[in-house]
Amino acid sequence: MSTVFRVISYLRRYPALASAQMFCAIMMTVLIIVFPEIVKIITDEVIPGKQFDRLVPLTLLTAGAFLFTNLFNSLRIVLNNTFEQRVIFDIRSDLYRKIQRLPMRWFDNRRTGDIMTRVAEDVTAMERVLIDGIEQGVVALLQILVVGIYMFVQHPSLAWIATIPIPFLFAGAFAYTVTAPERYRRTRTATSEMNSLLHDNVDGIQQIKAYTREESEHARFNEASEKLRQATLNVMRIWAIYSPSMEFFRNLGYVLVVGFGGHMVMNDTLSGGEFVAFLVILSLFYEPVNRLHQLNQIVQQGRAAGERVFEIVDAEEEPDVDSGRDLPLPVQGHVVFDRVNFSYTGKLATLSDVTLEAKPGETVALVGHTGAGKSTIINLLTRFYEYDGGSITVDGIDILDLSKESLRAAVGYVTQESFLFNGSVRENLLLAKPDATDSELWDALTAASADTFVEDLPQKLDTNVGERGVKLSVGEKQRIAIARVILKNPPILLLDEATASVDTRTERLIQKALDELMRDRTAFVIAHRLSTVRNASRIYVMDHGKVVESGDHESLVAQGGKYATLSRTSLIAESEPVEV
Repeated sequence: MSTVFRVISYLRRYPALASAQMFCAIMMTVLIIVFPEIVKIITDEVIPGKQFDRLVPLTLLTAGAFLFTNLFNSLRIVLNNTFEQRVIFDIRSDLYRKIQRLPMRWFDNRRTGDIMTRVAEDVTAMERVLIDGIEQGVVALLQILVVGIYMFVQHPSLAWIATIPIPFLFAGAFAYTVTAPERYRRTRTATSEMNSLLHDNVDGIQQIKAYTREESEHARFNEASEKLRQATLNVMRIWAIYSPSMEFFRNLGYVLVVGFGGHMVMNDTLSGGEFVAFLVILSLFYEPVNRLHQLNQIVQQGRAAGERVFEIVDAEEEPDVDSGRDLPLPVQGHVVFDRVNFSYTGKLATLSDVTLEAKPGETVALVGHTGAGKSTIINLLTRFYEYDGGSITVDGIDILDLSKESLRAAVGYVTQESFLFNGSVRENLLLAKPDATDSELWDALTAASADTFVEDLPQKLDTNVGERGVKLSVGEKQRIAIARVILKNPPILLLDEATASVDTRTERLIQKALDELMRDRTAFVIAHRLSTVRNASRIYVMDHGKVVESGDHESLVAQGGKYATLSRTSLIAESEPVEV
């Protein structure tokens, strides 16, 4: 029940709405008992005495009671919807905020489809707990209490008879509630697995078509869908037993009241009007009991979904997102790695005793075969991951003592696979500088050799680039990404194969812009072209997570070691890009 209580805790943020809603619920519940009371009066007094003068006023009183009952109910629904949507907004906002503050390691172990299912579907399922499970549950319990008291006031002995099935109803509800969580967890897990597979297949549809894997992937999807079908059928089978059983015990209450009540009427210990009124009030007593059983199923669904949502909310956040000191301005960009150790898994070392330095204004090149640890250097400098040992300093300050906001504000990062959001060219550029003018945007595009093709786009800066920039070529996306960094104008640049996806002519244009941008700035470059490496202030050669050589181009070639081999066999000047 802790999950349900956590959802309820959000309700405390809006006490006025909660109080107003409860007042409406109380008023409409109290007005319910007007109808059976008037039925009793009409049956016992008005009809036998042929009191026509009382019939119309009593009928109008009944209509008025129903009118105000529904008016309070309408107001309750409006208040509830306002209340519920505010709470759902808060939950979604807290969840999204939490996701943004989670460390990269957390995302390494999660499928995108699973995260999307939790944010979209599981939060919606929690919404049902608020709409039906809590609000209607409170109304139902209130109605049971008010009507139950009225029953015992009117005829205690018959009321006791009417409550004989209640222990069986509670026992059935308890048994269902205790066993339900695991069934609903399986359903939510199966839904997440199917959505994750669907997300991966839609994202990789080009590869599926290229390798003609449509049939096999269809079979995989059907397998995931079958798991969801079986999990859902299991829930429905139990419900098919539970719901009719509870209905039987509820109807048994009517049978007992009809039997014993009829006997009382024939013995003149109960009037006909009292008997009819009691049957009416009994329906008002058992109706919310039946509603609670229906709500129990919804609450169990929401409970399972809530567990998955709060699993994210409770995850350990990325440390020091906001805390820590700011980098003193102006940032010089003096970066030092001192015997740094790191492992992504905690077992196999990715970096071992890495020591390197980039002085202010220097361009440092990182070379080595795939998996040597080049990109990890950048990941640690940006604190996407926290290093395990040693130290990394910027301008003499350990980056662990800096706020990540301050550190990342000083860094411009261009990756090999550039990422563009589903929006316009303008929106993707303004990510770097929200207050940039159009003139500044075009200057950045010009510096990145992107102005020509943007001018040719249908709506120029306002052209939508599609999801992940699908409407642009790989080279065009990369030039937009580089323009974004140019616009940010950071003191430290991180270029991870930044020109790997463009042709030779475009690469020359971009490299010229980058050379100008890197002037008087600290730059870390993971390079694939010999021309870039040759001009670096210092080159670090990495192999299996270690720095095995360092120096400038001429001295490393003269050593005849690993760099000399790479420069002959892997580093290229004007041909197609290759990984080094």
